Amino acid sequence: MHNGSYNNCNLPPWVIASRHFNDNPQMLEIQGVKDGNRFLFDRLTTVDSQEDRAMIFNDYMSVKFQLHQWQDQTDTARKSIKNSYLRYLRGWMMDSNSIEGAVLKRWVESRMGITPSFHRARIKGIHSEAYFDYSVDVMKGSARTNAIQSQLDILYEYCQFELSRKYPLSSIIPLYRGTYDASEHDVIEQIDKRTQIVRLNNLVSFTSDEERAWEFGSTVWKVMVPLCKVFFYNDLLPGSIMKGEGEYLVIGGEYRVRQVMCTI
Repeated sequence: MHNGSYNNCNLPPWVIASRHFNDNPQMLEIQGVKDGNRFLFDRLTTVDSQEDRAMIFNDYMSVKFQLHQWQDQTDTARKSIKNSYLRYLRGWMMDSNSIEGAVLKRWVESRMGITPSFHRARIKGIHSEAYFDYSVDVMKGSARTNAIQSQLDILYEYCQFELSRKYPLSSIIPLYRGTYDASEHDVIEQIDKRTQIVRLNNLVSFTSDEERAWEFGSTVWKVMVPLCKVFFYNDLLPGSIMKGEGEYLVIGGEYRVRQVMCTI
């Protein structure tokens, strides 16, 4: 995985992507997002109910990006406005290698400076054919909606706002990932028989439910994930966007993974 030389975050890409950051996480903040949307975050701090805060967030996004006005537009503009951040989250859940998935990976790349290592095929570098194909998907997906990267900026900051309330005493949580081909990941270091440092794609799916992780592969890893690297989780917003309970979208990089032994 190639890390860019710049990003739009308060820490450099090589720090965010490192194993050392995961062991000692620091706050991540997309530059200018909280200040530019101060009204939203000030309002959220006054509301006790998570469900009510989620409604305020959805209403704010609808007004800011005119998502509620799609029926009044021409066909082209209508499609662009209708395809909000929710469309891209659903697209990821259907297929992380979809056009929508490419747009989410580009958000991580542009904001965190971590380039993807896989999209339909292994990406060996920014000059590879696979990276070009990924960039084409990004362009197709970005044309489908209104200011999608800015929408995702606010979504990430809102996610961080809610996580600080969901886990007030924690900065790291255990999550699980199932895979059918553990060898497809780059192994940076073999620590012991069951523990490795691996390089994950720049955006990956996890679950908080160990049993559910077995549904996605014959190998299950337990990973300690910094809350600041969680981009989205299933019960952040009303309604069922994720395909199952306990789903988390996590910003990638180098992670210490420990293989879970099957007890069946």
